[in-house]
Amino acid sequence: MDYAVTLHQDEKQFVAALARGDRQAQRVLYEEYYGSLMSICQRYAGTEDEAMDLLHESFIKIFQKIGRYESGTALLAWMRRITVNTAIDQYRRNSRRRTENIDNAYGISSDAPDVFAQFGAREILAAVQKLPPTYRTIFNLYVVEGYSHKEIAGQLGITDSTSRSNLVKARGKLQKVLTAPGR
Repeated sequence: MDYAVTLHQDEKQFVAALARGDRQAQRVLYEEYYGSLMSICQRYAGTEDEAMDLLHESFIKIFQKIGRYESGTALLAWMRRITVNTAIDQYRRNSRRRTENIDNAYGISSDAPDVFAQFGAREILAAVQKLPPTYRTIFNLYVVEGYSHKEIAGQLGITDSTSRSNLVKARGKLQKVLTAPGR
């Protein structure tokens, strides 16, 4: 097509172009939201390659489901939800074992000041990426996305107490990684 598709055009026309499979509209959407959605993927993935795979899978789903988008709602919020759900789906596919119960986490908690406040976003992201997939997923869903333990349990097929236990363990591991000498 010879016309310039922009994200800031009439939203209905832009979404209609996406629904038709217009490559130019898809490119505009990808370029506009790459950074926002990649940051979500990086929080859930263990490596940059995994994050890129998650991002691409998310965009494929976004393009496939764009017809379900309701005009007038926040497009970015809709795409974020798809991206987080894609990360949850990947976690489920890769999950090989169940996690431990909260009874095993009682000795892990700490009364130390919040260690995370003294580090930058890049350092924390790098530390989160070092977490095992279960801990990383639960940490992101609870701390970043704001899911409750009940919602996490429902999404991942675990108990509320298991979600709590794994969050405590994730925070403990993050604290150790961030405060390790010579990180």
